[in-house]
Amino acid sequence: MAAAFAAVYVIWGSTYLAIKFVIETIPPFFMAGTRFIIAGLVLYAFARIQSQGKAIRETKAHWGRAFIIGGLMLLGGHGAVVWTEQWVPSGLVSLLIATVPLWMVFVDWLRGGSEPSGRIASGLVLGFVGVALLVGGLENLGESQVDIVGAAIVVFGAFLWANGSLYSRSAKLPSSPLLATAMQMTAGGLLLLLASLVTGEYLRIRLDLISARSLASWIYLIVFGALVAFTSYIWLLKVTTSAKVSTYAYVNPIVAMVLGWALAAEPLTLRNILAAAIILTAVILITTHQPKRKGA
Repeated sequence: MAAAFAAVYVIWGSTYLAIKFVIETIPPFFMAGTRFIIAGLVLYAFARIQSQGKAIRETKAHWGRAFIIGGLMLLGGHGAVVWTEQWVPSGLVSLLIATVPLWMVFVDWLRGGSEPSGRIASGLVLGFVGVALLVGGLENLGESQVDIVGAAIVVFGAFLWANGSLYSRSAKLPSSPLLATAMQMTAGGLLLLLASLVTGEYLRIRLDLISARSLASWIYLIVFGALVAFTSYIWLLKVTTSAKVSTYAYVNPIVAMVLGWALAAEPLTLRNILAAAIILTAVILITTHQPKRKGA
């Protein structure tokens, strides 16, 4: 489980910059759609090879649920990120995506889940405050001329991602976790390509103008962002609580900060260090929480 958390924490923290590089020369929906279709087909083939001798089948009902999950998480959640990063600063996007833990706990509670404890609630709020401080402080958002429409799209995307994540926990899918994840990625990728077609992105696809940096980042997103991290995320949703899994949204900005300092000579300020300490405290509060057993 530690390796899966590490993959989601570290790899997804690096994808904000990778996405920025890719969409420099590749339209966002087309980039995301091809990324998840390729990753989904690779994972599908691997799942089939791994299941030799075992009766593993996907039904129309399974595919229907996979399209619901792919639509909510990949088209709605991830699609909002890649599309708005064309004009919304990645730091602000990471702040808005940090609402995912709040949405997941709130929606889970509305759906009949357990009421969040004081410790969980404190950790969620503390984590959001830490991310706000990390990306520059709420008081500075106006200085960057925040696009209200873009911000609203990202927040709504976070809401859709949270709903898709919670639905995937209970949805009846093939018994093979790899096959189920492959179906979700393929379905989401097809929906993203459909969005690319509907929005007219195909008119801007110029394969001869794709830069080496965009291509390398696209490959990185397929191999690490989708095959490794997304598969780890889906597995974690099955084996631990949604509150613990959602802490990735708090840790990702810290990873982005460290990578910027190590690879792009970005300054590491006292405020950033303080924000990181606040976020890590919040994550510890949430991930070490042990819910009380009924009757105890």
